[in-house]
Amino acid sequence: MPGPHDLFARYTFGRPERAEAELRAVLPAQLVSAVDWSTLRLEPGSVVDPELRETESDLLFTARLRSGRPLLLYVLLEHQSSVDKWMALRMLRYVVRQVERWRQEHPECSGLPVILPLVMYHGPEGAWSALRRVEDLFELPGESEEERAHWRAWVPRFEYLLDDLTAEREEALKARPGPPLARLAWLVLHYGRTGELARKLPEWVGLFAQVQAAPEGAEHLRVVIRYLLWTGDKAVHNATGQVLHSVLDEQRTEELMRSYGEELIEQGRQQGLAQGLAQGLEKGLVRGREEGLARGMSRGRAESILRILALRGIHVEEGARQRILDCTDLDTLDNWFDRALQATTLSEVLDGGAHASGRKDS
Repeated sequence: MPGPHDLFARYTFGRPERAEAELRAVLPAQLVSAVDWSTLRLEPGSVVDPELRETESDLLFTARLRSGRPLLLYVLLEHQSSVDKWMALRMLRYVVRQVERWRQEHPECSGLPVILPLVMYHGPEGAWSALRRVEDLFELPGESEEERAHWRAWVPRFEYLLDDLTAEREEALKARPGPPLARLAWLVLHYGRTGELARKLPEWVGLFAQVQAAPEGAEHLRVVIRYLLWTGDKAVHNATGQVLHSVLDEQRTEELMRSYGEELIEQGRQQGLAQGLAQGLEKGLVRGREEGLARGMSRGRAESILRILALRGIHVEEGARQRILDCTDLDTLDNWFDRALQATTLSEVLDGGAHASGRKDS
């Protein structure tokens, strides 16, 4: 299944206007001026190896040069935690797959279109260090550079473009032309795997507001918030809540939190069903499915409560956090969930209304 990095990157850069911003930022100026950007289109399908789909995703765009010639722009979004020294070889394989597909779909053409390959990287281990040219991967015979040069002339040649977000300065990313969502995504991906994201988020309130004010801004903001909550730690969750309250009014903030909480509950329900089906092989299918579904529902509801509390800026001590996560009574969790949407303190969630309802939450 796709992970949060894949979903966020695809949502952000899968639209031509935001892909154009990324490509313009990386391609040489001479190539940028040669492209008719009004013809940029996203093509369906992926050629990434199945075992690598959790750590990378890819997008293929077609366009035309101003001369009318076709052009392919292949973007690989690299999410993995370590730099792959064989990336040049993998990219060559992916590019070949793309042009083979194009050739099959355009049998009337006598030649191949130019394809520009680009890797966007935002891993946590610092700047990209892998070789970018396939010819540099070969161990060439010869003692001197002159001898090796004779061999180098005959090995395959291929090089990919690189957008190493980890090596870019914040000011440079902010200054890149493009829609607000693209600029915010570059910043979030740049700092996303560092310890600085929570400190930086409040500084970008103005950019968050621009995202919200743009067409489809509510959906864009929702995607960014979801990504931050999926991938961030407690400090990021708290900072996200502060930003959200600065950008939206109280009612819309609560609506967004409720929507996200419901997503988490559904996610927990699906995980519980999957776990239950697996356990059913040993315990009996029906019983395993029911037990797994119940655990998944309660876990999803508990996690949604914690995320809502984080968004509201309410600190949760470890003991209280464990109490929420360990609770398996769905009625109790429902009460906590409803209170969390309005509460200003943790005690209002865990203890508020208990006496009025005539029972004590477990």
